[in-house]
Amino acid sequence: MKRIAILATNGFEESELTSPKSAMENAGFKVDIVSPEKGEIRGWANGNWSNSFKVDRQLDEVNAKEYNALMLPGGVINPDQLRTNRKALDFVRDFFGQKKPVAAICHAPQLLISADVVEGRTLTSYSSIKDDLINAGAKWVNEEVVVDEGFVTSRNPQDLPAFNSKLIEEIKEGKHEEQHA
Repeated sequence: MKRIAILATNGFEESELTSPKSAMENAGFKVDIVSPEKGEIRGWANGNWSNSFKVDRQLDEVNAKEYNALMLPGGVINPDQLRTNRKALDFVRDFFGQKKPVAAICHAPQLLISADVVEGRTLTSYSSIKDDLINAGAKWVNEEVVVDEGFVTSRNPQDLPAFNSKLIEEIKEGKHEEQHA
């Protein structure tokens, strides 16, 4: 059974965690919410704090080798918190180094800029971080879902159906020899 890590902390966009998680579980994958936090983390929805979600594993106790893929939900607060966490950056880099699928939606690519894994990659994101990604060396395109050698990105919650479909497809395909950072 494939095992997937969703890396998140307080302030993730709720639908960008719950929708991919449900889609992956329905595809038969084991999905863990991994966080620097213990216990629970809170989502963000409609401009307000939302529901709490159980953290399955703490970031300190996991390794990318245990997982087949990584999924990063957006939200404004979530990636901004994670991008200053050295362990989160190392965890993200390890998936690229191990040529495993990585998926990021909305503002999540901000974390990938700080992990230094977007240079030379074609991707999309929430439009407000387009310039940041271009300045980090990425080729930014305005499409609902972009796949670049096992690296899946989408712009916002409206793109979730296409994002989830490609995410599952890439996980089923497994490692991508051309996956790189």
